Amino acid sequence: MVTLKNILVPTDFGEAADAALMYAREIAGKSGATLHVIHVAENIFLKTYGETYGPLLADMQRDLEEGARKQLDELLIDSDGSGPPTRRAVLRSMSPFSTIVGYAADNDIDLIVMGTHGRGGFAHLMMGSVAERVVRLAPCPVLTVRHPEHEFVLPDTLATVARGEPVGI
Repeated sequence: MVTLKNILVPTDFGEAADAALMYAREIAGKSGATLHVIHVAENIFLKTYGETYGPLLADMQRDLEEGARKQLDELLIDSDGSGPPTRRAVLRSMSPFSTIVGYAADNDIDLIVMGTHGRGGFAHLMMGSVAERVVRLAPCPVLTVRHPEHEFVLPDTLATVARGEPVGI
């Protein structure tokens, strides 16, 4: 039997990442795992050439990371306290996939659940795929979730269908 103690969900705050978080919450809740939710903020210092805008860039970087922290807080609001234990982090990097893989290795992550946009062809060639790189390099299994995803089928619904009873919609 596989024991899950730590589950990582990297988020870009998109619909696919939200779907992945839904799956991860369910898995963490059933396995008693701690949920790690991270956002990798772009390091604008490394993207900018020249030292003229140093103080302005520092303010921009701080605002970018603070905005991400607020979004994480809103995303992880658990009003009834019934959710799994959760850790959140905003990390700064120019390489999201290597940051995700590094976080997984450093924090003994047992499973990564992440959204994928499912781009193909030219879009995939131009933009690459963070999920694909994480799958290839992660130190643990990776579950990728596309949006729209299949909804969870609840066991009670399966039992009702098996007995031939009508299911209310």
